[in-house]
Amino acid sequence: MQLGMIGLGRMGANMVQRLMRAGHDCVVYDTNPGTVAELERQGATGSRDLADFCAKLERPRAAWIMVPAAVVDKVLDQLEPHLGSGDIVIDGGNSYYKEDLKHSKRLKASGVHFVDCGTSGGVLGLERGYCLMIGGDTDAVERLDPIFAALAPGAGAVERTMGRSG
Repeated sequence: MQLGMIGLGRMGANMVQRLMRAGHDCVVYDTNPGTVAELERQGATGSRDLADFCAKLERPRAAWIMVPAAVVDKVLDQLEPHLGSGDIVIDGGNSYYKEDLKHSKRLKASGVHFVDCGTSGGVLGLERGYCLMIGGDTDAVERLDPIFAALAPGAGAVERTMGRSG
């Protein structure tokens, strides 16, 4: 499956690497061209701006935003004009839930799905996987299931706590 990732800090870049290891095709964008170039060397498709980013994604597009909550609105302002009906935007950051509701309502007016996916795992997520707290309409979430499955640790991937049963 193809996914676009906006925001290639330590978690975003590691998530792209984990997805590519699982066979997914990733289109990447970051304000730091060096980070984009590094992931291109590893097999990702780089983009120079958000218009280029969206043009490189197959429709219906799936764009994951992995940026600080304070800049999500700015990213959406730049991204939204390049999106169309049926596309999905995933916010993997730590946005306040009331902001997520606002973003969902805003994008729904254009026929764009919004999925809130709080993501935890830090830099160890590349090897161990990420805890994903997924919220969104059923169709969009089910369409993204291969992405979520590749990012999550999976059953049995984490050792059980000593002295605990079940």
